[in-house]
Amino acid sequence: MSLYKQEFGQNFDLGFDLKDHPYLIDKSWHNDQCPSFYLKVGEQYYVLWVDYADIEQREEETPRYVIVEAINEGSNEEPEIYASDGAITFECENYAGLKLFLDSLLSKNQSH
Repeated sequence: MSLYKQEFGQNFDLGFDLKDHPYLIDKSWHNDQCPSFYLKVGEQYYVLWVDYADIEQREEETPRYVIVEAINEGSNEEPEIYASDGAITFECENYAGLKLFLDSLLSKNQSH
């Protein structure tokens, strides 16, 4: 079972299939407001927060999908990824926008 489902329930809907994004590493923790995943592009880490589809269930007035820059306080073998200063890199309400941003981010990395 996925970590986010263990922490936030079997029925938590990400709005997409995690299998379509194998580069997203689940780092969800029950003390957080919603599931989170990290990814590394080049040397930069990012954290993707996926909030509830139902705005009424959200603790903050934030869009459903938020990506912030992050840092690795662990090692490459055992990463410990934390949102650094919380600088928001991207935010949107729908998966179509998120997918476009992720595709763009990853394609920039492949062109270097």
